[in-house]
Amino acid sequence: VRDEFSKYILSIKILENGDITSVKREFERLFTKYGLPKVIKSDNGPPFASARSILGLTRLSAWWMSIGILLDRITPGSPQENGAHERMHLDIKKELEGKINGSLKLHQNVFDVWKDEFNKERPHESLGMKTPSSVYVKSERVFINDPEYVVYPYEMLRRQVNSRGYIDLKGRRVFISNAFAAYTIGLKIKSNSFYEVWFYNHYVGEIDLQTYLFKSILDK
Repeated sequence: VRDEFSKYILSIKILENGDITSVKREFERLFTKYGLPKVIKSDNGPPFASARSILGLTRLSAWWMSIGILLDRITPGSPQENGAHERMHLDIKKELEGKINGSLKLHQNVFDVWKDEFNKERPHESLGMKTPSSVYVKSERVFINDPEYVVYPYEMLRRQVNSRGYIDLKGRRVFISNAFAAYTIGLKIKSNSFYEVWFYNHYVGEIDLQTYLFKSILDK
């Protein structure tokens, strides 16, 4: 995890389990320590994105949206759009791959030393030959993780998404997305035939009241 402007590396973390819960826990630690970013850039693979989900969302990226972070995904198959980050990965591979023997704890210790050297000792031409640590500034946005309580405008209906991605609407079950499980969405009357669907301040699609099917804004 790296700050794009300063090149400062916030985390190189070995996770014994790469599931969304473990990844989210590390981001919670980072947001608590460094503040909340306005935008996170990522590729289109898990756990950051899913080609099978509404707007490519996973539970991790839906959580980012719920705490006020905008998503910036590179074009699929275009790693050059995140070139500096990819070069950092190549540096790690070149300098460390095959040179560490031992436990995950030892690997983590080596990564921590490499990260500190990268941040504090290596000047970067794009920074005017300054080091990332001399340029990096923490975010002033305070991290408040309270995704269960959402205030929608009074004219909206509130519906909680269950663990399987459904809401109840007028006695019918409507599938929205597994990514929104346990969150509350807002429904705004668009016409006699449609409801707009909102996730926090993001318009994500609409429900056809004739068929009770949800369509994301990308499917319309």
